[in-house]
Amino acid sequence: MQAMAQDILINWAPQETRVAVVEQGAVQEVHIERTLERGLVGNIYLGKVSRVLPGMQSAFIDIGLDRAAFLHVADLLPNITARHAGKDKAPLVASGQPAADGAPAVSAPAAVQPIERQIFEGQALMVQVLKDPIGTKGARLTAQISIAGRLLVFLPQDKHIGVSQKIPHAQREALRQRLLALTAEGGGGFILRTNAEDASDEELAEDIAYLRKTWAHIKAAATRQPPATLLYQDLTLMQRVLRDLVSAETQSIQVDSREQFALLQSFAREYMPSTVDRIAHYKGERPIFDLYHIDEDIARALGRRVDLKSGGYLVIDQTEALTTIDVNTGGYVGARNFDDTVFRTNLEAAQAIARQLRLRNLGGIVIVDFIDMVREDHREAVLAEFRKQLARDRVKTMVGGFSQLGLVEMTRKRTRESLMQMLSEPCPSCGGKGHVKTARSVCYDILREILREARAFNPREFRVVAAPQVIELFLDEESAHLAGLSDFIGKPISLQSESSMTQEQYDIVLL
Repeated sequence: MQAMAQDILINWAPQETRVAVVEQGAVQEVHIERTLERGLVGNIYLGKVSRVLPGMQSAFIDIGLDRAAFLHVADLLPNITARHAGKDKAPLVASGQPAADGAPAVSAPAAVQPIERQIFEGQALMVQVLKDPIGTKGARLTAQISIAGRLLVFLPQDKHIGVSQKIPHAQREALRQRLLALTAEGGGGFILRTNAEDASDEELAEDIAYLRKTWAHIKAAATRQPPATLLYQDLTLMQRVLRDLVSAETQSIQVDSREQFALLQSFAREYMPSTVDRIAHYKGERPIFDLYHIDEDIARALGRRVDLKSGGYLVIDQTEALTTIDVNTGGYVGARNFDDTVFRTNLEAAQAIARQLRLRNLGGIVIVDFIDMVREDHREAVLAEFRKQLARDRVKTMVGGFSQLGLVEMTRKRTRESLMQMLSEPCPSCGGKGHVKTARSVCYDILREILREARAFNPREFRVVAAPQVIELFLDEESAHLAGLSDFIGKPISLQSESSMTQEQYDIVLL
């Protein structure tokens, strides 16, 4: 299939970075990162041991945060032995790590030594964050460093070459042998990630070079910086764009911030020099996302209905277990007969669904209910078009044929939160159900509740506090029922409208 040229637009603000991948003038993917939501997991620090706790086989490590971080003996390297700070300026880091002359370091026996025999107070120690601080608890650390790339995870202190367990067993050994050949020189261990299953040797080699260069920078910084210093932070969204999204089809990477443009160019020159010439500073008068109506597409991607150019439409429902997509003809009457109308609508829907999966980043099981087609050749053509469009997706997909019920079942790998999960939350009125009780149903709930209260208590008066639409119904169509209940219990019932309440909320006050 012929590759499609793409442009990458980056909108930066201090609180949020947004990235749009545009193909043929239409946005295909949206990626968002918010500054306050970036955690510390993956960060590598040059820590300082502030306290060793033999009774807990743990230690507190100062990494420059408000609270000391926590390191358990199980998260130390097997061969760590205490060294005197005055004799050894280099931070303690690695098992199996190449020595200064390039020879591998000799690992000690795997038996776990007590923590007080491995580290001491005041010692410099390279550590990585496993869990973010929560409440009064400090971050959880490990001394076993790993650095994630696009296709591989680098284990600089290890020699292990592994393959993700999610890759089919029959392919694992062949992939492991390829990785062994590519990493024969340079040291360190690697784990091949699931999304590298179909990667070429060239792509793997690029990731290996990037990871080793990153580790070299971390080690160099550790010898220059004082303890309690950040040595490495996981890549920002803009940097991940260069690493993960840029391909031969990428024409330009436009950034609307002069400062971020300079930083991105500097990163590219160091790690991805082939991308430098494609990075540009956007200086236009209009906001960069306005060029391709990206904000409008994002707003539409949060809705259930997607209108097709022909007059048909999709209805997309995202649940915890799966996503369902229903195709409807709507007002499309452009073909000469009904079969052609259905076929044309389904063809357009196949293209639109593939785009919506990428745009909304929908993962897991997806069920597509195309409009029923009588002719087998129509079904095959729609399925072929659907697979063709999905082939453009960088995320792995698997598509089955039409089931006996006329449904197409497929899966799309979950890579991150969907756009809806990132930008929205369950409705406070309906609790995520998508529906609320009618005002009349709420009126009847209130009448039943008053009757229950009247049997248990003996107040002077009952006052109903509810949403305006509920109160209006009591004053109008339901007034006779309210008066009848008042007569039955022998107590007056007054009404109070509260605009801040949702339709399902109410209070019954005993006066």
